[in-house]
Amino acid sequence: MNPLYKTLPLMGTLLASTILANNKSNIDINHYNTFIPKEIWKDNHGVHINAHGGGVIFDPKTEQYYWFGEHKIAGDAGNKAHVGVHCYSSKDLCNWKDEGIALPVSDDPESPITKECILERPKVIYNPVTDKYVMWFHLERKGRGYLSAHSGVAIADKVTGPYQFLHAGRINPGKWPIGMPEDQKKPLDKPFDDKNHYNQGEYTLIRRDFEGGQMARDMTLFIDQDGKAYHIYSSEENNTTHIAELTPDFTAHTGKYVRIFHNRLMEAPTLFKKGDQYYFIGSGCTGWAPNAARSGIASHILGPWKELANPCQGNDANITFGGQSTYVLPVEGKKDTFIFMADEWKPNNAIDGRYIWLPIEFDGDQPILNYKKTWSLNKD
Repeated sequence: MNPLYKTLPLMGTLLASTILANNKSNIDINHYNTFIPKEIWKDNHGVHINAHGGGVIFDPKTEQYYWFGEHKIAGDAGNKAHVGVHCYSSKDLCNWKDEGIALPVSDDPESPITKECILERPKVIYNPVTDKYVMWFHLERKGRGYLSAHSGVAIADKVTGPYQFLHAGRINPGKWPIGMPEDQKKPLDKPFDDKNHYNQGEYTLIRRDFEGGQMARDMTLFIDQDGKAYHIYSSEENNTTHIAELTPDFTAHTGKYVRIFHNRLMEAPTLFKKGDQYYFIGSGCTGWAPNAARSGIASHILGPWKELANPCQGNDANITFGGQSTYVLPVEGKKDTFIFMADEWKPNNAIDGRYIWLPIEFDGDQPILNYKKTWSLNKD
C-alpha cells in the first residue's frame, strides 16, 4: 500500500482530497462481499469512508449508487464543516469509489456555508424535469451554535457535482401548517417564554416563528411515486417533526406542510415506503449519545401518522446498537428490500465515526432491526 494513504485518515482536510485526486488509480485496494457494521469501511484507496450523516441515491443514468455525507476532520473540530460534502460511488453498495468533494465549504466569511459553519445530513435527489441533482442539508451559521436552524440547497448537472450553492434559511415563512386551528393563527399575545413554552400551548413555537420561517435541523428527503418530493425535518426546537412539500424543481417549498409526532422530541428522521404504507424511523434527542429508535406508519405521507415501537431488538436495542438513524435506502431491483443506515458518532474524534448498515425486516406493520456482525444482500 502507498504509505501516503496511511496518513490520510488523520489529515481529514481538503488537502487530503486533493492529494487523492492526483493519485487515483483503477486498483481496488479493498474488496468487500459483506456489510460489517462498526468496522472501518475503506474506499478504493484504502481510506476510511468519510460520508457521515449521509444519504444514498441510485442514479439510473450511470446505474450506480452515490453516497453523500459530511466530510469530517480529526478531533472535536470535526463536528464543524471544514471541507464540505463528500461523494462516493458504488455498483454493489459494499465497495465504494472516492468521487471527491461534491460541495465544498466557502472561504468567503460572508457565505452561509463558510468554513466552520455546521453543515449536516446532506441528501441528494434527482429532478427529471429540470435534469438537475438537488442537494438539501441542515445548516447552522458559523459562530451561532444551533440557533440558526436553517436548511440549505445546492444543485448540479452531474450527480457527483460540483454542486452550486443556491440559498439557505428557515422554512415556509408566513405559512401556517395544514390542520392548524383558525383561532390559533395569530401572533403570540404575550412574550415568548423560552423556559416554559411547553405550557404556552401546542402552537406556541409555530406562532413565534411564523414570520421568519420554521426551524429545521436534522432532515431527510423523500420522492413519492407521483414524483412529488418532500423535506422531512426536526422543527419547533426539535419538539415536532415537519413534512413539507417541495416545489416542482425541488429547490424550494410550496408552503404546504404538516406537523407530526408533536412534543415527542425526535431527530434523525428517515422515511420510506413499502407497498401502500409510509414508514418513519428516527431517534430521541440526547445529543451525541445514542438512544432508543422510534418508528411510525401512515397511509398518506401527510398523515395522520401513528407511532409504533422501537424497531431495534436484542442487545443494545435501547441505544440503537450505539448508532443513530440517517437514511433508509431502498435497494434497486430488490422489491421491499431496505437498508437502515446509521452513524456511530465519535464527537471527540469526528473522523473516526463508524457506520451501521442493517437490513430492515418486518413483523406485520412493525419494521424490525436486528444487529448483525456481518451480512450480505445476496444471502437468502
